[in-house]
Amino acid sequence: RSTFKTCEQATFCKRHRSLEPGESPFTVDAGSVVYNGTALEMVLKRAGSTKLFKVTLVGLGDGRLHLVVDELTPIRPRYQPLDALTGSPKEQKFKSHTPGAASSMLMTAEGNKVVVLYRPFRVDVYSGTQELVLSINSQGLLKYEEYRERKDLGPNQGGSEGGSSWLGAVTRPFRAIASAFRSALSADDESAAADDDFADDDLMHDSVVEQDKLQADSGATGDDDDLNPAPEEAKTADDAKGDDEKDANEEKEEEGMWEENFKSHRDSKPYGPSSVGVDISFIGFQHLYGLPEHADSFSLKSTTSTDPYRLYNLDVFEYELNNPMALYGSIPYVMAQSPTKAVGLLWLNAAETWVDVKSSTADKGMLRSLVDKFKSSNEVPQMETHWISESGLIDIYIMLGPSARDVFRQYTDLTGITPLPPMWSIAYHQCRWNYNDMEDVASVHASFDEHDIPMDVIWLDIEHTDGKRYFTWDPVKFSDPKAMIDGLAQKHRKMVTIIDPHLKKDDGYHVYKDAKDYGYFVKDRDGNDFEGHCWPGASSYLDFLNPVVRDYWAGKFSFDKYAGSTENLFTWNDMNEPSVFSGPEVTMHKDAKHFGGWEHRDVHNIYGFYHHSSTYKGQLARTDGRLRPFVLTRAFFVGSQRTTAVWTGDNTGEWSHLKASVPMLLSLSVAGIPFVGADVGGFFKNPDEELLVRWYQAAAFTPFFRAHAHIDTRRREPWLFSETALQNIRSAIRRRYALLPFWYTLFYEHTKTGLPVMRPLWLEFPQDENCYDEEREFLVGNALLVRPVMDAGATSASLYLPGKEVMWYEWDTNKARPGPGAVYVDTPGDKIPVFQRGGTIIPLRERVRRASALMANDPITLYIATNYHADHANGSLYLDDGATFAYTKGEYLYRAFDFKKESDVLYTVSSRNLDANGKLLTDVTIEKIVVRGARFYPRDVHLYLDDYNPEPLQFTHDRESMTLTIRKPDVRIGADFRIDIHV
Repeated sequence: RSTFKTCEQATFCKRHRSLEPGESPFTVDAGSVVYNGTALEMVLKRAGSTKLFKVTLVGLGDGRLHLVVDELTPIRPRYQPLDALTGSPKEQKFKSHTPGAASSMLMTAEGNKVVVLYRPFRVDVYSGTQELVLSINSQGLLKYEEYRERKDLGPNQGGSEGGSSWLGAVTRPFRAIASAFRSALSADDESAAADDDFADDDLMHDSVVEQDKLQADSGATGDDDDLNPAPEEAKTADDAKGDDEKDANEEKEEEGMWEENFKSHRDSKPYGPSSVGVDISFIGFQHLYGLPEHADSFSLKSTTSTDPYRLYNLDVFEYELNNPMALYGSIPYVMAQSPTKAVGLLWLNAAETWVDVKSSTADKGMLRSLVDKFKSSNEVPQMETHWISESGLIDIYIMLGPSARDVFRQYTDLTGITPLPPMWSIAYHQCRWNYNDMEDVASVHASFDEHDIPMDVIWLDIEHTDGKRYFTWDPVKFSDPKAMIDGLAQKHRKMVTIIDPHLKKDDGYHVYKDAKDYGYFVKDRDGNDFEGHCWPGASSYLDFLNPVVRDYWAGKFSFDKYAGSTENLFTWNDMNEPSVFSGPEVTMHKDAKHFGGWEHRDVHNIYGFYHHSSTYKGQLARTDGRLRPFVLTRAFFVGSQRTTAVWTGDNTGEWSHLKASVPMLLSLSVAGIPFVGADVGGFFKNPDEELLVRWYQAAAFTPFFRAHAHIDTRRREPWLFSETALQNIRSAIRRRYALLPFWYTLFYEHTKTGLPVMRPLWLEFPQDENCYDEEREFLVGNALLVRPVMDAGATSASLYLPGKEVMWYEWDTNKARPGPGAVYVDTPGDKIPVFQRGGTIIPLRERVRRASALMANDPITLYIATNYHADHANGSLYLDDGATFAYTKGEYLYRAFDFKKESDVLYTVSSRNLDANGKLLTDVTIEKIVVRGARFYPRDVHLYLDDYNPEPLQFTHDRESMTLTIRKPDVRIGADFRIDIHV
């Protein structure tokens, strides 16, 4: 833990966190407000300063807003990680704008209200016209450390090209404009402002009154001079230089602003302080979720007595649990959920970021008068957050729902979805650091078949390379990689190899030599190729900020450049935080230099994003876009889901880490990354067989399913344990394969809705507040509830079944249990609690084979779970070839299945087409239908196809379990049909 900084040791975090809530020194100049239909722009002033800031509030449509705060005339640009988004969001006109002297009001096309208060600056966002859900700067913690010249250096020594050279020339005209604008600000703002048009609007009136009350409470008179003292005399353009010199001293110089040391490392900070921060309150909410990656609870905890949550991609060896410290990836996104509303917020910033969280009540805070007007309760819950980043902009995207499903759609439209993965990638993966050689791989491969355990992929870690040189093979241990991969492919299996972003410093290594000659490496503070230590020893790091370097990297995956590779070889990107063993906090120095003149501090959290995205691009190009890529990454950022799966890194083989995997995966899922998993069994240490079995049983219901282990651990292939353990592991893996049609359908539906595959209970049951802090169990889609066994020696488990008038069916017994309520379930070693939700239909393939591709033409079984009233259920199935992009040309089918009570004597099961664009023709049939909760006694069952001639079907009905089984309808999966059940 001591290897990594605390907030107290990160001086910018310390400065921001030392601020006390109160009245903000920032005010809007009313005369600067400009509205153009889609955006509201204004200039911010800071008390006691001549520095100016620009605020832009944009309507994006579909219940979304975009707020940006930047310096009006910066001496150096600030980095925006725009590649994290799917593109430039389409702006949408506001429905109306009501300007005034003290505030502005906007109405969105969806009917949401936004109020911008001027003195002090604050933004209040409403769901609809009356329900305040979000407030920015209500605590007055807005802080913006503008770039400035260092006083003890000459005018050209405060930084490189950013200060007084080309950028100074570019910004000089704007600085003159700003100086003239400062001169205008010396006049009375009120005399230049328009009359207040809000008199007839109760909400706007109350916003202004509430603001006045705050001023009165603090002793302010409300006059301009009290709120924001004007300069002693009007300045002219000739005084601009003097203003700039004054501004450099306006903010007290503090330790760490221009240079910072941590352990033996020095951060030169050539551009000085540049941090930004602001408070954001979520009103009416008791829970926040997101901010991955942390090994902590799913519902974010209060940080009043701990460090803030830190977002800074780091290689953390044997990470601690229940800790807000940074891990491998960073997504500065939170989602708030209440029984009536959901809100999402993205803080788009790639620099080191800290987020404080505090639970409070709005009626006791600075929003009390607004809350009092619209809330009858004496105490309105509120989640207060304080966002702090070392550099970059205040760049905020707001998703207003109003439902959680709406928020997922709004967010994934902005940041992207995970494209449909190949079928084999959602099956079972076998990995270890390291399988020793080709003979070892062949032995493991054969043993899976020998022990009748399905498996789709074998992975190779760093030892497969020639001396840790990526894109190479050990010439002795892996002398014929193509033959090895072809051996797997003959049984419809794949291989994945690890390829990290650091390159061994060796002129005899062609990848390093080319990159060095082309100038493709990150530079150190002195302009030389950055050098750090990682697995190969001395290494240099490709500068993926450079699009030319990204293309260069992608080209390395072509079959003629990656010797020994085939189209059945895929990629694992590790150590891409980036990990630098010799660097501060085991990563790259912040004053290293990237393409475009950016410091590493500006782009740190997006480095891994560019690495894995370039890998995806290379895999796509190597088959001319025919085959779907597969990439796994450890480091990630906003938008990573578009090109990669993610795993939770170097966990430990302990029960506590098994427990932690559920909230960690849920946090990732809520933050937009659905293809996620944790190493089965733990990366470190040697789990006993009970823990290993329970981990397999849990992981079989998570989106990415891979076993992995450290080189120093004992081998742990399933057949190396007792016969009982082997049987239980085999059963867990076989259950995963049986459910692959369901999993595949969920991944397809994610591409259409943005909904995660692994879901928190509250996503399906938002009105059940017992779900809000539940992290022992989760949902797979909307249909399966899973409660892993995560305690040693447990022979029973308690769990919560949510939903009013929702029936749940125990998967193994068909026993029905109504919700809501807690239940206890026996959990012998071969069982974990799995329940099917009433009202759903799940497709399975019960003929499990040794690899997923071998099941492609096998028949489907439908499991129908009737709803609480036993009169309805529905579900869906998506099929395509499972490997190529032919589905984008119509080679797929997407079907719906419905169970319905037609009358007291007739129930039906029917199929219909959900997408007429799907043209896939297949011989796959339905071989069995199981109806759970069949609270009726069937007399006969008939199948009707296009000719409407009834065909009698075989069936059995178990009265004790109320289960109907219809056998061998043998109808093609793509056909419209109806089955009549006469009772």
